[in-house]
Amino acid sequence: MHEISGRKRPTVRRAVVVALSTITVAAAAAAAVILPASAAAPPTPTGWSRVFLDDFDGAAGSGVNTADWQYTTGTSYPGGPAHFGTGEIETMTADPSNVSLDGAGNLRITPRRDAAGNWTSGRIETRRADFEPPAGGKLRSEARIQMPNVTGPAAKGYWPAFWMLGAPYRGNWWNWPGIGEIDILENVQGLDNVWATLHCGTSPGGPCNETSGIGGQRACPGATCQAGFHTYAVEWDRSTAVEEMRFYVDEFNFHTVRADQVDAATWTDATNHGYFIILNVAMGGGFPDAFGGGPDAGTQPGHAMVVDYVSVLRSTGGTTPPTTPPTTPPTTPPTTPPTTPPGQRDAYTAIQAESYDGQSGLSVESTGDSGGGQNLASIGNGDRALFRGVDFGSTPARQFYGRVASGAAGGVSGLVEVRLDNPTSAPIGSFSVASTGGWQSWRTVPANIAAVTGTHDVYLTFASGQPADFVNVNWFDFGH
Repeated sequence: MHEISGRKRPTVRRAVVVALSTITVAAAAAAAVILPASAAAPPTPTGWSRVFLDDFDGAAGSGVNTADWQYTTGTSYPGGPAHFGTGEIETMTADPSNVSLDGAGNLRITPRRDAAGNWTSGRIETRRADFEPPAGGKLRSEARIQMPNVTGPAAKGYWPAFWMLGAPYRGNWWNWPGIGEIDILENVQGLDNVWATLHCGTSPGGPCNETSGIGGQRACPGATCQAGFHTYAVEWDRSTAVEEMRFYVDEFNFHTVRADQVDAATWTDATNHGYFIILNVAMGGGFPDAFGGGPDAGTQPGHAMVVDYVSVLRSTGGTTPPTTPPTTPPTTPPTTPPTTPPGQRDAYTAIQAESYDGQSGLSVESTGDSGGGQNLASIGNGDRALFRGVDFGSTPARQFYGRVASGAAGGVSGLVEVRLDNPTSAPIGSFSVASTGGWQSWRTVPANIAAVTGTHDVYLTFASGQPADFVNVNWFDFGH
């Protein structure tokens, strides 16, 4: 999860690969409703060994097994950054009202607010800090979790997470992000999204684009993240030609980070050691601030993150990754633009800007963004790009996200607009862009849009009151 040493959080995307991908929503939702509140961890697959498991069985109101877990209490590590380096406002405790078993095979981490308005919550960490794949093998860290079942204004400031920190952080407390952080699940404000991020390198900026990190996101398949249990996992794979980390929700691989996305020294510093696992619910901080702010008088306390199990598996390599097949077989192609054929684009997966089907006034160049690739460059008033066959599905999209950069001179700005089916249609939404500090200084910018369903040709059009170029675009996508 967490922002150490004052970092914010995945910006509103790297905070944003919303990918409602590859599943028939209605069928999956129906199936998700019947998932039990507590289920045994899946059996160990052939070729793998289980190196850690907690099913959280125990009497209601009892604490976690302190042979496996340790409570992190207070508002910081001893001698470390205040508020855990994130700006979160709660005090972490070991009180059963904040952290306890429910007697039905689950752990509950519950934020509380006292009469004076002070927040408390819970944070636990594995005592072990040696979780890493063997040479030529894989490590899979997995948990089945229901996020706090609260949405809208009542969820303001909630920040649940399932994540890992590099072992060298313990006892130092100031070497983030170089020692690495693997965020398997993060969520804020009760949104139906899971964010996954690798943090590494130096902050701010650096090879891993800190304080944002190298991140992706998507909506939960079927039942929302808040309404049902979902399985969240990372597979850290040293058996591939290029070492990589693959992030999953219910076995949908929605984000992958590869060693060749950063320099060798940065990757080694972040991965050449073990990790420990953390479960917590923060209140307020940098990530919630990016989506509307921390808790206020309308925030409802008492909504728990419910954890059914945590499992860690190791493989010596060469075997098929362990998978629990999705409830509904995938019905759309893999989500890796720009190879997606025209007419088969997923609105909720990053659409690379250079994968246009038509354009006017644009050029393509290599991007300096952490994700690599190319971007549309030198965009000014009257330019446009066409992306055919963008499928929004049956649940209305209401948000648009664009990854943009601008080195425009002071006073030069303009609008990035979204139009459907015709470049002269009225925009369904837009956001403004001024200089971001450089033509390769990338920011992810959100905008509200009119509700959209079905499949449409999407035009990005660009309007400015100045004749000068005002923006570059790396990718864009949509959200609910």
